Amino acid sequence: MAANPPISTVYVRNLEERVKPEALKEVLATIFSDYGTIVDIVAKTNLRAKGQAFVVFDDPDSAQRAVDEVQGFELFDRPMHLAIARTRSDATVRAAGSGEEFEAHKRRRVAEMDKKKALEAATAAQNKQAAGARGGKPAAGVFGRFPGFREVRLVPGRRGLAFVEYETEAGAIAAKESTAGMALGDEGKPVKVTYQRQ
Repeated sequence: MAANPPISTVYVRNLEERVKPEALKEVLATIFSDYGTIVDIVAKTNLRAKGQAFVVFDDPDSAQRAVDEVQGFELFDRPMHLAIARTRSDATVRAAGSGEEFEAHKRRRVAEMDKKKALEAATAAQNKQAAGARGGKPAAGVFGRFPGFREVRLVPGRRGLAFVEYETEAGAIAAKESTAGMALGDEGKPVKVTYQRQ
């Protein structure tokens, strides 16, 4: 396998989120088919992937030409933002490599997604009733003593709700276990701490 094989996938964002994936794929196929042979179009409905799609061409030159010429084209009254994808698509790896190479590619991608999800879930500890007093200073004093502390973000208009962010899972876990039920603020209400699922 080459060190950095050229990528023939275009990442498209700023798409209208209310359009159903099948209809979006048809429209994207019509637009992008002028630039080369399309191998696959991926558009999903999950919350993280809405408004985005991947158009996989059979060669990198077609992908680059599409990015250069379609950039900013308005689709459903929104300008599309295009870039070459950061990694090769499943369809590209499957077509170009062996079954073993495809399985290794898939395992790497799944492992990276799992690692990212675990890190996101663990690094943002949600602290309810932490800053019930007059600001984030009481909460910062309590939560700032744990390793990897980044910040306390108060939720405007929601008295007693804040997000406490940590760089590491270990710091978030230590904070969660040590502060659950602790009295905080002028009213001395017990703190309820949970992980934020992003």
